[in-house]
Amino acid sequence: MDTKRLERDVRWLKLYAGALTLAVGVMSVAAFTRSEFRAAHASFDVIDAERINIREPNGNYRLVISNRPRSIGPIYKNKPFGYEGGTRPGLIWFNDEGTENGGLTFVGSSCTNGKTADGQTCRPGEQYRASTHMSFDQFNSDQILNLDYSERGGQRVTGISVQDRAVWDIYDQVVLRDSILAIKDTVARQAAMTRLIAPRDGVPLNAQRMFIGKDQTKSAVLNLSDPNGKPRLRLVVDSLGAARIEFLDAAGKVTNTVTGK
Repeated sequence: MDTKRLERDVRWLKLYAGALTLAVGVMSVAAFTRSEFRAAHASFDVIDAERINIREPNGNYRLVISNRPRSIGPIYKNKPFGYEGGTRPGLIWFNDEGTENGGLTFVGSSCTNGKTADGQTCRPGEQYRASTHMSFDQFNSDQILNLDYSERGGQRVTGISVQDRAVWDIYDQVVLRDSILAIKDTVARQAAMTRLIAPRDGVPLNAQRMFIGKDQTKSAVLNLSDPNGKPRLRLVVDSLGAARIEFLDAAGKVTNTVTGK
């Protein structure tokens, strides 16, 4: 037997096998890369989905679009807190830390057998209930700029509002609130809740500073309020078309009125 020739053939066979393995590997990687590229740049005419999560490369939420059952509850630094999801169909967006900082929600349903489609109890004679709410949140807090439409029991409110909020982390606030709600002694629970919602260092937890829109009396209004949320200046065009300017004191009493007469 020619052992030298046999050794040479074995070496060539090894080289051939190695080259073939390398070629297959390169083609596999190339095919995967092309497939990944196509998936990352896919184009669709129509997408039917119950929920879409838009995430940052690190996994943090940036935007959630969903129907009611799959809607997300409050999220703080990518962790749920406060209450379960399933109540906010629409869009919820998040800051760079994965904390909710605003959203757009919308609902509307006829009253059938005394109930709306989401199970809420309708008032006697109420035919339908609807609302649209778009809000922008203070950092790690709650909403400070809102655009709202709400209709319930024939009363309709539409407008834009601006709030002041105390600087208090919403997660800490909710944890404290939940601990208070767990107190069994009703008197102690109410006292603790009163302390919770009281101003902090003289600053209310939440004070509406401005509202512009149409109120329940069908008047077009502009309300400007003090740091405690008390209206101090009001511009009104009422449902009959009469215009006036009202000045109010801290107790809400009109101290002066200017009309167009």
